[in-house]
Amino acid sequence: MPQVATRKVTISLPEELVAFADHKASEQRTTRSDVIGRLIEERRATELDALAREGYELYAQEAIEFAEQSASAFGEVVARERSPR
Repeated sequence: MPQVATRKVTISLPEELVAFADHKASEQRTTRSDVIGRLIEERRATELDALAREGYELYAQEAIEFAEQSASAFGEVVARERSPR
């Protein structure tokens, strides 16, 4: 697995969150930094999913409106073609 560039940062957290991160790190046999990093990554993925879902819903509504308008215009063309000349 390729190495990801990392940067050391200092943050202040409530004691109970530090204890939680330490407990999870111990359970998972990893580091506190890894636990916190994965939680942030999960949050980012959740937000990106929500944004994508929002975009798909907007696109779906636009597609429905376009289909309705196109169907009406197509119906007019078909009716003209079928009418005797």
